[in-house]
Amino acid sequence: MNIFQVSSGDVTLGWRSPVREIVNPAYIELESRGGLGWLDGFNEWMVRCGFEFAGHPGMDNGKLLSLHGRVGNTPASEVVVVIDDEPPHRIRVRGKVVEKVFKFADYETWTEISTEPGSVSLQISDTLTNLSDYEREFQVIYHGNFGPPLLEEGSAFVAPVKQVTPFNDDAAKGVDTWTTYLGPTKNYGEQVFNVVSYADDDGSTTVMLHNRAGDRGIKVGYNVNQLPFFTLWKNTDTMKEGYVTGLEPGTGYAYNRSVERNFGRVPKLAGGASRSFTLDYTILFGSEDISAVAREISAIQGQRKTQVDAEPQAQPNKQ
Repeated sequence: MNIFQVSSGDVTLGWRSPVREIVNPAYIELESRGGLGWLDGFNEWMVRCGFEFAGHPGMDNGKLLSLHGRVGNTPASEVVVVIDDEPPHRIRVRGKVVEKVFKFADYETWTEISTEPGSVSLQISDTLTNLSDYEREFQVIYHGNFGPPLLEEGSAFVAPVKQVTPFNDDAAKGVDTWTTYLGPTKNYGEQVFNVVSYADDDGSTTVMLHNRAGDRGIKVGYNVNQLPFFTLWKNTDTMKEGYVTGLEPGTGYAYNRSVERNFGRVPKLAGGASRSFTLDYTILFGSEDISAVAREISAIQGQRKTQVDAEPQAQPNKQ
């Protein structure tokens, strides 16, 4: 139930990965290269990371956890298309994805992507249910990936930020310019920043990515009560290698589960209980749209300060 690409007008949500084709999950060995096999098929605009586990590969209690979990490469066992009878006749594509492992997981997730005819917005609305008799840990990161035309030299990330922390020592080198982007840069590698966002009284928050001219962008809305953490992935490598940034609301950050657990960022779900996640995406056309969203974000931030940490909180795969 990943989403390969979204297009509206002259804007495409997605990116150009070195992985050109959509790879059947049957050919993805998640545990290859020490748990990096997920990358063999990574080329989507939106891929869910989770739900049993997410984040960097590594050992957790003697078990190898592969990169970003299994749900992104698990085919849906049921898919339905629903068109609302009443105007505005919302179109919904729903898929049931199950993660069932003897003794470890019994999850069922109903995923949904929907939009209205003629709209420049779409919504992702998922419900995760723990069918086990036991309380289980879960993780989810909504890994949304953006390349040109929204990403270019001078593009900017705008958000109501309470705290930003570099993911590792490499990211710490770029913390002073963490909200702006370079053009395609050979040997740049990647930098990742862990973000806590401010929200309104209901927990709703908004972030935005816009191009250099400020006339094309993407607005992302979500609720911090569902997804309290946000990862900004900056991978401004060459175009051929994959020039992309990730805007990623989640239940935690992209460290291995063993690290996230130590910081209290691995939630649990009681047996029989469900948890829902909703994200709204709106493509922005024109400087007026960009300015309106910037004002919305500024209103959420208000006079509240942003804490910028110079050093990472943890290191990948280290306790």
